[in-house]
Amino acid sequence: MNHYIRLVFLVLISLIAGCAGVQEDTTYDGPLSWPQPPDQPRFAYETALHSAANIADIGEEDVLQAQLTNSEVVSDAPVMGKPASVAARNGKIYVTDTKRNNIAVFDIPRRRIFFMGMRKPGDLASPAGITLDVDMNVYVADSKKRKIFVYDSLGYINRTLGGPDSLERPTGVAVSPDVQRIYVADRSFNDSDNHRVVVFDWWGQVIQVIGSRGSGDGEFNIPTQLAVAPDGTLYVLDSGNFRVQVFDKEGRFLRKFGRLGKEFGNFSRPRSIAVDDSGLVYVTDSNFNNIQIFNPEGQLLLSIGEGALFSNPGQYGMLNGISVDETGRIYVVDQFFNKVEVIRKLSDSEGKRLLEEAMLEETP
Repeated sequence: MNHYIRLVFLVLISLIAGCAGVQEDTTYDGPLSWPQPPDQPRFAYETALHSAANIADIGEEDVLQAQLTNSEVVSDAPVMGKPASVAARNGKIYVTDTKRNNIAVFDIPRRRIFFMGMRKPGDLASPAGITLDVDMNVYVADSKKRKIFVYDSLGYINRTLGGPDSLERPTGVAVSPDVQRIYVADRSFNDSDNHRVVVFDWWGQVIQVIGSRGSGDGEFNIPTQLAVAPDGTLYVLDSGNFRVQVFDKEGRFLRKFGRLGKEFGNFSRPRSIAVDDSGLVYVTDSNFNNIQIFNPEGQLLLSIGEGALFSNPGQYGMLNGISVDETGRIYVVDQFFNKVEVIRKLSDSEGKRLLEEAMLEETP
């Protein structure tokens, strides 16, 4: 772990206690880690992000200035109108906002928030899916302009891909590890057969189209989001068919998992998908309001979260986007409670310690 990643890790840890957030039930005494005893915890709640107050570095001079001017030290006002998708890496958390039509960026190491996608020629009309490549370039699918906008990490526009000639209604975007293949989920319209994945090269040329509308292997019904594993394997969230389809790096169908149902491992309203550096697959569902974690073969390993009337750790109103960064942290968007919740992956020793503490508390 290099020095920069260590800095990000320490700053995020410092946010666990006392960060401002959306309204919570102060009587909440539910779980802060998952799974629950007697199983060893693998993930733990870290924080929730929705305003500048969540990441502000407040010093004594700031407090004094606020007292003298009778003003707030840092605003607790939400910086997002309707958050949708999220991408995170190196301590920067990029969130598309479908109400304000921009991207809110939580820059954790610098303790600041900035916005992207508002100035021409990089102004967004309807931002949907978002992803990052290895060089921290930001790719955003704009479903209204029918383009993929590519920015640098600070929000300066580099180029665009696609357009009305190649895309109908792009909602998701993912990039191969070598940045040679840019995958776009084109969910199109209800009366169209062009429910597909369009593949661009780095220069923006269409090099492949995967699938068309249908329910067979390699066919899609409302493909909304997608993600690429470290080995180049492509995972497509085939939302209208209530499943995940898996393709090799050449676009050949490999397998599928999931179906419509109420049981764990099934889907009801799947919204987003992510793959971590170890190949685990994460899927959010806005009806179940949970995060289901699968191995690469589609076997369910763990479920995190539930629906609730209040915003508490692991309790959600309408889940949407999800991302996993290089540290294993999960970033999940809750549109109803207007937050991005951060869930930390535990080391084996941390999990064992939490389990021991929980078992001691239960001992009479």
